[in-house]
Amino acid sequence: MNNQTITAQIPRCFAPLLTSEKRIKFYYGGRGGGKSYAFADSLLLKGRMEKLLIACLREVQDSIKDSVYRLLCDRIAFYQMKDYKILETRIENKITGTKFIFKGLRDQDVQKIKSLEGVDIAWIEEGQTITKKSWDILSPTIRKDGSEIWISMNRNEENDDLWSILAANPDDRTLVVKVNYNDNPFCPKELKLQAQKCMNESPDDYAHIWLGQPISQSASKLISSADVRKAFDAKISYSDSPLVVGLDIARFGDDNTVFCFRRGRYCQRFEVLKKQDIVSIANYCQGIIQAHNPVRVFLDVGGIGAGVYDILYSRGFRHIIRAINFGAKAILEDRYVNRRAEMWDNARHWLTQDLPVQIPRDDDLLNDLCSVNKKYDSLGRLLLESKDEIKKRLGRSPDKADAFVLTFAEPVYDVGKTTTYGNGQVVLEDMFANQFQESKW
Repeated sequence: MNNQTITAQIPRCFAPLLTSEKRIKFYYGGRGGGKSYAFADSLLLKGRMEKLLIACLREVQDSIKDSVYRLLCDRIAFYQMKDYKILETRIENKITGTKFIFKGLRDQDVQKIKSLEGVDIAWIEEGQTITKKSWDILSPTIRKDGSEIWISMNRNEENDDLWSILAANPDDRTLVVKVNYNDNPFCPKELKLQAQKCMNESPDDYAHIWLGQPISQSASKLISSADVRKAFDAKISYSDSPLVVGLDIARFGDDNTVFCFRRGRYCQRFEVLKKQDIVSIANYCQGIIQAHNPVRVFLDVGGIGAGVYDILYSRGFRHIIRAINFGAKAILEDRYVNRRAEMWDNARHWLTQDLPVQIPRDDDLLNDLCSVNKKYDSLGRLLLESKDEIKKRLGRSPDKADAFVLTFAEPVYDVGKTTTYGNGQVVLEDMFANQFQESKW
């Protein structure tokens, strides 16, 4: 395919990538804006016109699969660019000699990064993840006369490092352009429908995911304290919904092992064990199963949890226990980065539903549940900050919250009836007592 045809496939808002002589070209915005595709197409096009050394960079790159290597290969195949040769760790143009290389910045020190001194164009993908430390090493290294740094990013927070350093107050050598899905004439219809759905259901998420607005500090919390405090109010006296138990097992000496007991909309209580070995924890859990007959016990099998699971499995409780790995793939992979984010968001939905819910009044539980900050990855999927970050801020591990969210690991069939504290009013369950009602959670 000739260069003119390729140029026609690049949205007009990205034309400055090819025509502007700015040192920094900073593109940001929401999902569907086509930033990655336009950057890839523009670089491949420029690499056909002259010999360039192009470095494709990101904060962390554990393997070539983490880079934009695959995207560039796909675009080469799409345009049938036979002048490009795809090698295992780089891409080269057989006619001009242009070379694409791929690196992660976190692993680069001052000595290692010297290999980038001859770079003509550096493309930084997912700029919102780049730290000030990485930028301070990279910026003076891209020193060749006429060299450029291209940055594509979806803003995360108000104070993203590259945004604060480059885009908040751009100088004369910095081009800053915002591009969203409605600026991209090639945005697929399916993405537009997803954006419309998100706008109708959650305007705040729509503004961040699709319009490229950062998450304000007040909106960065996944669960609000108001929703938790509302659930503290005593309003449910009994529920015959199936008992579900969440078991968060201590990983380190100062963590607690916590059992959470929940029946439908009624989280009844927590039980805490301190400094127990796996056999003791398994024995205690066996006693709970035999005494209370839970329909499910969801166990965190990270750390020593796998040992507890193996003991219970060998004792014949395989039909009740379920092994849950917080870092595993989510059930809904298109919405959540991992199982942990999915469970926490299920718990948030439970706390904010229209029907009343109840949890034990507990200040530690309040702090645990409200401690988690949310983010989104480049695909718009929910991502939570790490447990280590939370532990550093709280001064302890959010064990009670983790036990609570484990009760939302998988849907449990529930047609139980909840009895609310009465004031003579008919509750919703009584209105439909003669009809078959099914609840997910």
